[in-house]
Amino acid sequence: MRNKDAILNVRGESCYVDDLSSAGETLVAEVFSSEISHGEITHLDLSKAKSISGVIAIFTANDIPGKNQIGNIIEDEPLLAEDKVDYIGQPIALIVADSNTLARKAMQEIKIKYKKMPAIFDPREAFSKGHLIAPQRVFSLGDIDNAWNKCDMVVEGTVESGGQEHLYLETQSSLAIPNEYGVKVISSTQSPTVVQRAVAKVLGISMNKVEIDVIRLGGAFGGKEDQATSWAAMAALAASKLGKPVKITLSRNEDMNMTGKRHPYSSDFKIGLKNDGRIIAYDVNFYQNAGASADLSTSILERTLFHATNSYFISNVRATAASCRTNSPPNTAFRGFGAPQAMFVIESAIFKAAEKMGLDPRVIQEKNLIKENDIFPYGMRAVDSLSRKTWAAVDKKYNIKKIYKEVEKFNLSNTFFKKGVAIMPICFGISFTNKFLNQASALVHVYTDGSVSVSISAVEMGQGVNEKIKKVAASVFGIDTDMIKVESTNTSRVANTSPTAASADIDMNGNAVRLACEIILNQMKKAALKKLGCKKTENVVIQSGVFSIQNKKKKIRWNDLILYMYQERISLSAQAHYATPKIYFNKDKEKGAPFLYHVYGTAIIEVLLDCMRGRYKIESAKIVHDCGKSLDPIIDMGQIEGALIQGLGWMTIEDLIYDKEGRLMTDALSTYKVPDMHYTPEIHVEFLENSENPKGLFGSKGVGEPPFMYGIGAYFAILKAMKDFRKNLEPFFFAPLTFEKVLLSLFPQK
Repeated sequence: MRNKDAILNVRGESCYVDDLSSAGETLVAEVFSSEISHGEITHLDLSKAKSISGVIAIFTANDIPGKNQIGNIIEDEPLLAEDKVDYIGQPIALIVADSNTLARKAMQEIKIKYKKMPAIFDPREAFSKGHLIAPQRVFSLGDIDNAWNKCDMVVEGTVESGGQEHLYLETQSSLAIPNEYGVKVISSTQSPTVVQRAVAKVLGISMNKVEIDVIRLGGAFGGKEDQATSWAAMAALAASKLGKPVKITLSRNEDMNMTGKRHPYSSDFKIGLKNDGRIIAYDVNFYQNAGASADLSTSILERTLFHATNSYFISNVRATAASCRTNSPPNTAFRGFGAPQAMFVIESAIFKAAEKMGLDPRVIQEKNLIKENDIFPYGMRAVDSLSRKTWAAVDKKYNIKKIYKEVEKFNLSNTFFKKGVAIMPICFGISFTNKFLNQASALVHVYTDGSVSVSISAVEMGQGVNEKIKKVAASVFGIDTDMIKVESTNTSRVANTSPTAASADIDMNGNAVRLACEIILNQMKKAALKKLGCKKTENVVIQSGVFSIQNKKKKIRWNDLILYMYQERISLSAQAHYATPKIYFNKDKEKGAPFLYHVYGTAIIEVLLDCMRGRYKIESAKIVHDCGKSLDPIIDMGQIEGALIQGLGWMTIEDLIYDKEGRLMTDALSTYKVPDMHYTPEIHVEFLENSENPKGLFGSKGVGEPPFMYGIGAYFAILKAMKDFRKNLEPFFFAPLTFEKVLLSLFPQK
């Protein structure tokens, strides 16, 4: 894989925010935060902390020159707490010192008193008390209330899904450098413009006085889409006040305690079916634990509604969702952005219905897979449905019936070890569900030595976007990727950026680069005709860095033409803007076509369970995934494998545990378990053949988020193995399904 970032990472040469120093003395900052979940601040004494030698300043909300507000969608999140606190870890004061050691010493000397107030951690309790981030939303299709009479079987249940720690390798970090106009912030963010806007608001200056630069991120997974903003704004506040560079880098423990996670959900379902397995009606209520402020919760909840029925067509649907305000750190974006929580519920409903009907869940799944021109509950037609095609492809490749028979044979011959197998189909829409975010810009320069510089809106965070962008530019120009450099993401070069998220970064930014390169290429073709003394009607072809006139021998090399254009004063730069076409959504009617296209896939997940110990091993994941015409198969393969493992972790071993006061107890790698190499199953991935996507960039499809949902299949494979050991086990849907939970369920205490 010719990926420069991969080479630099292996060598340890990649530069991240905490590797940077700046001209002049760089100060460091530490954040003093709330120790309680909810209460009023009755006393705050900074005097002793300020007196420590080497402590430069301590800032509170009173020192903010602009607005003490960083809420992006809803303005309900102060940068620094003023009179009250709403969660453990909420920033109250910013300590700036010569070293982290001194700043932490000062933190111990801050005296604070609180008047505790009742705290809420359960979204259902928050809902019952009317503590909502925004009004409920409902997506519906058909006539749900009258559909139940047409059903032969009706099943109801409750589903709980836990949060998930992002655990990016690079913790939250920002370096702010004051200048004569305002401030430059080098930030570890997925959303440079969101950070720029927030910093300008906090400092009380215009956005053109704030420059945000992003080199690369050491992972993000959504955790730096909105939650990098506060640390950048704090660093900028201190740098602006002191006239010196200030850096903030959270320790792993601080990062885990102070930042939000994937949203936990509590959900209720009711599903009705015919005897042959056709789903007639589906009614679901989602209670989202948003945390103490909105962050991106309302948009994440919307994505939950969009994916409430996963890969299935159901003619009568009602999906109701509420974003509930609790006293936890504001939960935030995470790979899948609300879709995994929805898909876990519909798969749980199918599993429970299948058990009541004496069927295997795969019978109901296959029977209801969405077909061409079926309608999603939000009104969009599945004009590109490949759901049945991926199911058939995985069956053809791996033989589903044979796998099930082998599992059945193993279980009949083993008493204390049981195997389980489950199938997980996926359907995921690609585009931001807020229409205005579906835009990107690119700036391309060709220098006189023939090298090319590309600036884009997207941020490289390990997903390989820079390498794909190089391929786009190289393809248009007909040159080698070694001649192309992708610059850091900078708000001065590319303004008004959308977040790098929603699996849409290469679609949008790649198209913007394509358009910019085509502008330059057209100029080059005209110049080549002029230089070669040919008519404008003749066709110019570029291949391997050589421009030639078709069917003639006249040629000119790339570098020679570039030099000629420079001498003739012809522009070698271009800026282009791309807006995703033909997408819309009417929130009053909750209907529209919010996605450019959908991604489909099917996975077979197999597990082995040691019933006496409650331990399981996920043995294999066999996947057929719809990538369209992949821009880079190696990068896409890595994204599929990584997403799968992260999804498996969410469903199984990644357990966030809090005490009764709302304090995170799993706040270190010694207590919060994530999948490692020993946990990783055998992974077999096949790209769906003949699935070129005419709506995507060069026929490709976005790949980052959809494969995460394959991991959901592990839950049901484990549950099936458990039920084979303990026949009377009532199915329960409470993820993550940890070893402890498995053991206690197989051998319940009296």
